[in-house]
Amino acid sequence: MEAAEAELERRSKFLNSLILKKKAVEQKEQHERLNVRLRASDMAVSLQNHAFNCARNNLDSMPKGKLDSKRLALSLKKEFDSTYGPAWHCIVGTSFGSYVTHSTGGFLYFSIDKVYVLLFKTAVEPLDR
Repeated sequence: MEAAEAELERRSKFLNSLILKKKAVEQKEQHERLNVRLRASDMAVSLQNHAFNCARNNLDSMPKGKLDSKRLALSLKKEFDSTYGPAWHCIVGTSFGSYVTHSTGGFLYFSIDKVYVLLFKTAVEPLDR
């Protein structure tokens, strides 16, 4: 019985590794298609992909060679505020420095084309009256 359980565990680990490899390949293909480079993240992959697609769509809608960083930042912030709750912040530009505190699972730093995007969430606490 122990041999059967060990074999089942081994097969389960093998299948899990195949699934993870396939997901990694799919994510890499999507990054290449969108021309995205992940710099740092503490965010679920589904939220990352949402940010990447939103940024790509906004950049594609801008005139060629005309980056409107305020418009892109506002668009990402509003999208994430409405979809995932309040207190999202977004910084967009070709050169900037930052040091931020963020909520767990709410930090993403990436580049798309030659534009860098920092998207992060902070906790919202009600004011005491």
